[in-house]
Amino acid sequence: MAGQNFLDRFRPLGAPGAATRVGGPASDDLGPAVELAPVFAALADQVETCRSLVAAAAVEVDRELARARERADAIVARARLDVGGEQASAAARVLEAAAAIDAGILDAAVKEAAEAEQAGTAQVAAVVRDVIDRLLSEQLGRT
Repeated sequence: MAGQNFLDRFRPLGAPGAATRVGGPASDDLGPAVELAPVFAALADQVETCRSLVAAAAVEVDRELARARERADAIVARARLDVGGEQASAAARVLEAAAAIDAGILDAAVKEAAEAEQAGTAQVAAVVRDVIDRLLSEQLGRT
């Protein structure tokens, strides 16, 4: 069939003779495998080249994956080393903020205590007078 034309495998249109299907295969005994054998034979080198390219790509993928894993392991190791310093830094920031809040509360308490002391001192004279008046009234009432 290699020497034949591709179109030779079809019956001619409207062939004389008994009624048959028009344009169908003239003979099925050879089939498309024989017809395509030269094409696949010509592609055999390219198929082998593609296989070797795929194998080389798989090796390169494995190498690149190993490099990526090494880089990821290095990043994780660095992060584990840095975590202690970062935790200490965060703790220091929290303690500084708490100290600032505590200082504000202490200042407010000192101010409030001073105001209470001033208010108490101002009332001392009135309370002393009231106590003296009660004592005198009790003493005078007994006599």
